[in-house]
Amino acid sequence: MIEGVRERVVRWQDPQIALRAIEGMSGLEMLRAMIAGNVPPPPIAALMNIRLVAVELGSAVFEGEPGEEHYNPIGVVHGGFALTILDSALGVAIHTMLEPGVGYGTTDTQVRFVRPLTKETGLVRCEAKVQHVGRTTGIAQGTLVDKNGKLLATGTTACAITRR
Repeated sequence: MIEGVRERVVRWQDPQIALRAIEGMSGLEMLRAMIAGNVPPPPIAALMNIRLVAVELGSAVFEGEPGEEHYNPIGVVHGGFALTILDSALGVAIHTMLEPGVGYGTTDTQVRFVRPLTKETGLVRCEAKVQHVGRTTGIAQGTLVDKNGKLLATGTTACAITRR
């Protein structure tokens, strides 16, 4: 047996429930319903230990707690954690600008990692703001900071807007 084995149980709600609940809602309405607890968050939020905490038209804020379960082989949180919380906030900021029935998907994300994260980093906060939403493309920028406001990472994204 391997020493020091740890375990983490991840629980989430059926994502089909959320899809049914958001029918006919704008992006902003759906996201506000999620924050209020009327729509379940996506499963990745539970898996990565991140959560949407605030939205306004053109902006989104996520918080998360990096843990040992996010470590890479060199003993720090894998960059994928920071990338995931940034990608989530950036995409959601764009989503706040979309009408009912309009979707989006990330086409590319550019991230600059400034400082490593560890479990000692504690709560991190990611704020994203829309720079542009057009007929086919949305662009947003965001920052990831620690509890003291120290910059951990910065990023931008482009999303394809899908209209029916």
